[in-house]
Amino acid sequence: MLEKYRATIHGDTISWDGDVPAEVAKDGVMEVYVTRVGETINAVPNGQRAMAALERIAEKGGIQSILDPVAWQREIRKDRPLPGRE
Repeated sequence: MLEKYRATIHGDTISWDGDVPAEVAKDGVMEVYVTRVGETINAVPNGQRAMAALERIAEKGGIQSILDPVAWQREIRKDRPLPGRE
């Protein structure tokens, strides 16, 4: 189960901003994944990141749930009524 705790990192030390996870209170040790919030640290523009993600999908053979990409694209691009223009 994914649990979220708010904390601040000071060098190699974490200061908990609220509840301390039970594992830390009990043993003092817990494996964590850190996601930075606030200012973006990645200087790569969104377009380049999106392109890299699409290239990774293509390298894996595309999206497996789309059996016929040409038919899928035709279905997606069908003319449909536009809101307020019916």
